Amino acid sequence: MKTDLDRREFMKLLAIGGVTFTSALSGCHERPGTITPPTVADDFFFLQLSDPHWGYEGPANPHAAQTLRDTVRIINESPFKPRFVVFTGDLIQTTRDDEERATRMRQFREIVAELQVPTLRFLCGEHDAAIDGGATYRSHFGAPTYSFEEGGIHFIALDNASDPAGALGDQQLRWLADDLAGLHRDTRVVVFAHRPLFPLFPSWTWETPDGARALTLLDAHGDVTVFYGHIHQEHHFQTGRVVHHAARSLVFPLPLPGGAPARAPLPWNEAAADHGLGYRSLQTTRPLTIRERLVLPRSGS
Repeated sequence: MKTDLDRREFMKLLAIGGVTFTSALSGCHERPGTITPPTVADDFFFLQLSDPHWGYEGPANPHAAQTLRDTVRIINESPFKPRFVVFTGDLIQTTRDDEERATRMRQFREIVAELQVPTLRFLCGEHDAAIDGGATYRSHFGAPTYSFEEGGIHFIALDNASDPAGALGDQQLRWLADDLAGLHRDTRVVVFAHRPLFPLFPSWTWETPDGARALTLLDAHGDVTVFYGHIHQEHHFQTGRVVHHAARSLVFPLPLPGGAPARAPLPWNEAAADHGLGYRSLQTTRPLTIRERLVLPRSGS
């Protein structure tokens, strides 16, 4: 009975989108299995939220002003508390008005500050940083490139958005090389980025022009997973030994790579169960695999 309650409460947490679990965070081993919800005692999981585009107004999401607040409420109401929440970029909708950009960032920060989690972490997207080279973003959220340790995992946040072309740049790549040099080759590494580090669909800017240089550095380590946003949909890929996972957007979905004449938001469907929106949950202790998480029921299914 407790398991049934746990499952209902856990699915409530995931009511706005999909879920991902993995024990090794590498995603290289697939086997079918029975999905069971975690218990409150389970050790370590975190949530990835991406592309909320605070300030967006348009037909692709007529409820955009409420979606972020709903996300905060759902997470806070759940008994399952992540160790941290990470936002992987495009925190706000682009504006060329410097004052409005700062206002949107301040409003976004105030809303997500209500999340009842120990730590919030942020990355910038091009909507946040490309216009002014990340100056406004840094004044509200700090350095866009950093690393930290949590649960025996080395986490790295990269900035492939402050440069309008989406490049990492020589300086950041040197920083990455130095950061990795201090790690044992068997250390589990998780990388957060806004854009994909591999050329998913370059004509839609779904790439990092010098991402191959970062992947060469990362591929020297045996257990590396990259989580990114930008493309507003789930996507799973592997380059060498590095596994890549994209998260859905919190505001609107985009077409499959090359699946439409232009990179434009998909129309809002009022009858849809989740509207193509969502987030990703990562847990490091349960032996759930990629195949298992892909078949986890979604809200309304």
